[in-house]
Amino acid sequence: MQSIHLRPPEVADRLVPEHWEADLIKGAMNRSSMGTLVERTTLMVVSARMPEGTAQSALDGFSEALGAIPLALRKTFSCDQGREMSKHAQPAEQTGVAVYFCGPHSPWQRGLNENASGLLRQHLPKGADLSVYTQERLDALAWSFTTRPRKSLGPRSPVEVYSELLHNMEPAKTAIKH
Repeated sequence: MQSIHLRPPEVADRLVPEHWEADLIKGAMNRSSMGTLVERTTLMVVSARMPEGTAQSALDGFSEALGAIPLALRKTFSCDQGREMSKHAQPAEQTGVAVYFCGPHSPWQRGLNENASGLLRQHLPKGADLSVYTQERLDALAWSFTTRPRKSLGPRSPVEVYSELLHNMEPAKTAIKH
């Protein structure tokens, strides 16, 4: 496991898009979960359906979500040290993303994602069975937060900033590769 303190310096500056924070929202009795990804510069939120709260489910969900993000916009992935991330080497191999881990009991090291998870919890209450939510429903929830203007982005929403980045990139760099 690589420490979050070993990430490249530009990750902390939040000036360059391509660095993501990840978290799991657990459902009833920790049997179901969903993953969230937040891009550190644009604040773009992406959801990952995980019908179970297992390491395999996290691997599958995060790999699929990261695989849908253009190569040029996915360099690092920062998460906590939960058991569900025990297969972290595989998404790194499958998606080309370097994985970094926060310190134990240090959620503030992924504060953007903790905030997004808290907002999503307003619609996904603790104790809910998250396995009943389709990927489409989770995407719609993430979209509702991604289309909301943010003070830190000026009058723009995360999707506007993200779309602008995609528009200004070379076509070869926006290719999606799993």
